[in-house]
Amino acid sequence: MNLDKHKILLVEDDLSLGYLLSEYLKMKGFNLTWVKSGNEALKIIHTDLFDLAILDVMMPDIDGFELARKIKNQMTALPFMFLTARSMKIDVLKGFSIGAVDYIKKPIDEEELVARIEALLARLSPIEKQTAAQSTYKIGTYVLDTASQLLHFKNETIKLTSRETELLVILKKNENQLCSHKDILVTIWGKNDYFNRKSLNVFISHLRKYLSNDPALKIENVHRKGFILLVKDVE
Repeated sequence: MNLDKHKILLVEDDLSLGYLLSEYLKMKGFNLTWVKSGNEALKIIHTDLFDLAILDVMMPDIDGFELARKIKNQMTALPFMFLTARSMKIDVLKGFSIGAVDYIKKPIDEEELVARIEALLARLSPIEKQTAAQSTYKIGTYVLDTASQLLHFKNETIKLTSRETELLVILKKNENQLCSHKDILVTIWGKNDYFNRKSLNVFISHLRKYLSNDPALKIENVHRKGFILLVKDVE
């Protein structure tokens, strides 16, 4: 997984169009993940971070408008654009009222789509700022407020750095699953090297200290592979 490219989520149930757009955008240098339903999209946004979501409007399980609302409820900072055959003004206005950053009508001109994506990504916040702008996460008995970079535990509040916040979000999104050194380093630092790995270890030590008040939480080191945020179920 090459995390140094812009990461785009394409949600398109038309197999022919989905394959065409997926291959074309990959050819243009984007890190493209294609899913074929709204339910698949809702699952993957909890396990990966994206710079932009491209949503088909007319899908059988969840239409694009409803999917966009669910995405906003679960991940408020993820920008999205619509692909649709609907050309009525009311549909376009509906898309923008939900919060779309663009609205592309079918049939799609691939070059125009790339130009619009590049223009959007140039003005949208980078991925690490998106995670910082996102709302809150419950981590055991802690609450992480990413907008203010504050970690709350009962009456105690800990101010995190932007790097600590980004790292904790990644671990939380993959709780009880391995986060590889490479994926973490390239996502946050943009480069997987010896010096950044040393920095990562320092930040992990900080987070372990911050989370030490909850015995149900543990950041485990998997030798030469990565880290796992272990979250035990509390009855």
